[in-house]
Amino acid sequence: MEKDAKIFVAGHKGMVGSAIIRKLERSGYSNLLTASHEDLDLTCQLSVKNFIQEENPEYIFIAAAKVGGIHANNIFRAEFIYQNLMIEANVLHAAWQSGIERLMFLGSSCVYPRNCPQPIKEEYLLTGPLEETNEPYAIAKIAGLKLCESYNRQYGMQCVSVMPTNLYGPNDNYDPQNSHVLPALIRKVHEAKVAGKDTFAVWGSGKPMREFLHVDDMADACVFLMERPDIRGGLFNIGAGEDLSIEELARTVMDVVGYKGKIAFDTTKPDGTPRKLLDVARMHDLGWSSTIPLHQGLERVYEDFLSLIKLND
Repeated sequence: MEKDAKIFVAGHKGMVGSAIIRKLERSGYSNLLTASHEDLDLTCQLSVKNFIQEENPEYIFIAAAKVGGIHANNIFRAEFIYQNLMIEANVLHAAWQSGIERLMFLGSSCVYPRNCPQPIKEEYLLTGPLEETNEPYAIAKIAGLKLCESYNRQYGMQCVSVMPTNLYGPNDNYDPQNSHVLPALIRKVHEAKVAGKDTFAVWGSGKPMREFLHVDDMADACVFLMERPDIRGGLFNIGAGEDLSIEELARTVMDVVGYKGKIAFDTTKPDGTPRKLLDVARMHDLGWSSTIPLHQGLERVYEDFLSLIKLND
């Protein structure tokens, strides 16, 4: 990408989109195009078409999405499949209509089958049933992957798809009911510490294995791929290459927060997929790997969380 190229980051206020903006700015890109939800409803086809045609960006990152943890995915199934299908279809089709060739679509590791061999390789896509609790979201993201693949094959576009593992970082959602597991744990542990409670609840058995990647590492990988002229399409896993159990994660959060209590596992809540570790050999072969260790990343995130609390007081 040329440094003066016009780059549209869809979803720039979200955790991933804001990280991509930060990375682009640090890398010397200054002609960045953004639009808030109030200014542009990405689920409205005509609005997206008009916006893309009028602004005519040269590159697009589709970081906008309806996201959430197990509870939100399971309860708001219709919203998760509908909104994500509309966003990806509208932006990609409008990009093709305007002659924009280079685009990046951000998916999710939940697109892979529930009981995948570990670590999960890109070619395992569509080889088995999905995790039932987030199936609508996963199907929408799979549709996005196939949209990219189809427009590349039929129209010669250069749509690159990336599948991130579980992400965390600044601008995350810390809602204890609808957020992902890591920000939910940070909030629960912090509140238990402040309230002087002896225990705090963790959903499920604590046994599922998960991989976590700081969102700044994710943004670095995205820009790395978009800057490579030889990468004209394809699917790439983005992850740290190592995982830990939810119980180990909870204890790591306790250490970062400074909480000395105990964990109470709520086994009435679902565990989700037993294990989800991405094979990141494809990115390593290209020369990219993550650089932010989990404990260090959590220390940064906890500072961000404390800042948010002060702002809301």
